[in-house]
Amino acid sequence: MSQETKQDQIQKEEDITEVSQEEILELPQEAKVTPSEAPVKEEAPIEEAKAKRKKKEEEIVEERFYTIPLQKALIRPPKKRAPRAMQLIKLFVTKHMKLAIKISDEEAAGELPQLVISQEVNEKVWSRGIEKPPRKIKTRITKDRDGNVTVCLAENQ
Repeated sequence: MSQETKQDQIQKEEDITEVSQEEILELPQEAKVTPSEAPVKEEAPIEEAKAKRKKKEEEIVEERFYTIPLQKALIRPPKKRAPRAMQLIKLFVTKHMKLAIKISDEEAAGELPQLVISQEVNEKVWSRGIEKPPRKIKTRITKDRDGNVTVCLAENQ
């Protein structure tokens, strides 16, 4: 930068600080904020967000990493392989995470744990189309207090 632009910037900063100090003097006493009070108000939303994250982390009871084999999906006709791969993921997770499955309509009245497969996993299975799903997929499976199970892709994939 040239010296003229640096001097212009310095002048503008000085003008801004002068104006802001004049405006503070003109404000009524209730509206004035001292510098010690301002950071406290800014940190409050950050602390609330951290508390929410901790609650989410505390809710996770179990977390496991699995490589789910999907070779059995290749036994199906070509146009039914990716849907079969999704069925295999559901079966694998219900077996290994001991997820309760509703057997009769009477149990349907009570809330049962849910299996949630993330969008990332779905996109990974369908990435090469309906005819060529991957042979295996690395996943991170978490279980919360209520028994709900979430399937996500492992970080390194």
